[in-house]
Amino acid sequence: MVNRLWTIDLGETPVVAAAIHDGHTLRQEIAALMALDESQRLREEDPYTGILTEIADNRIKVLVSRFEMDLNRPSPKAIYRVPEDAWGLDIWNQPLSEKVIKQSMLNYDAFYHDVFSLLKGLEEKHGRFIVLDLHSYCHRRNGPGQCPDDPKLNPDINLGTGTMDRSRWANVVDHFISDVNAQTFQGKPIDIRENIRFRGGGFSQWIHETFPDTGCALAVEIKKIFMDEWTGEVDADALNEIKTVLRATVPGLLEELDRMR
Repeated sequence: MVNRLWTIDLGETPVVAAAIHDGHTLRQEIAALMALDESQRLREEDPYTGILTEIADNRIKVLVSRFEMDLNRPSPKAIYRVPEDAWGLDIWNQPLSEKVIKQSMLNYDAFYHDVFSLLKGLEEKHGRFIVLDLHSYCHRRNGPGQCPDDPKLNPDINLGTGTMDRSRWANVVDHFISDVNAQTFQGKPIDIRENIRFRGGGFSQWIHETFPDTGCALAVEIKKIFMDEWTGEVDADALNEIKTVLRATVPGLLEELDRMR
């Protein structure tokens, strides 16, 4: 039996906003085996990215935690089995049974089936499409109240383009970066750079492999400058400002898709 722990909203444009690590829920049999507390899980999830999907009319929002199945990894690596799979965290009270893993993978496959249907429909209707693969990342690994990680290695927005044919989608990428650079966050310029911390994960790679000529996925990793990554508390004003920045990029993306017709 498949449990569809995600929502997909269909709109009229060829731009999709996805938050595949937004989820925090666990099914009961997974929760019973989990050694991590909720705050430890939340720190490695991407809370509030589901709110950011409101920038587009096509939206994918995953409700289930990446600790149940990581939809941003290829299927052989989608289940965190040992600490080395998950930042050295000791996740489980006991090893996962094959029955538990099988159910998680049924859900994993169902998610990709649903997303394929969405993207295939956009391809047929519009010819091409763009997915904004929205994530967030920690930058205060040394602990609460400690100095943040080196900003030279941690841009405000890391744009992952490492899984795409960069030459094919160069105008899309450059327009996105230009539109972000034209704005500010909390009165300061936004530091957006490509492939510094992240080059794009399995979800973006799957899109590029499945729709090599028509699908562009921009892996947008936002530093957790809109929340306290240790308590999970959000700064609503900062989150709304990030959403405004991202929303301002959508007209340019649509413009570039029109040019490619």
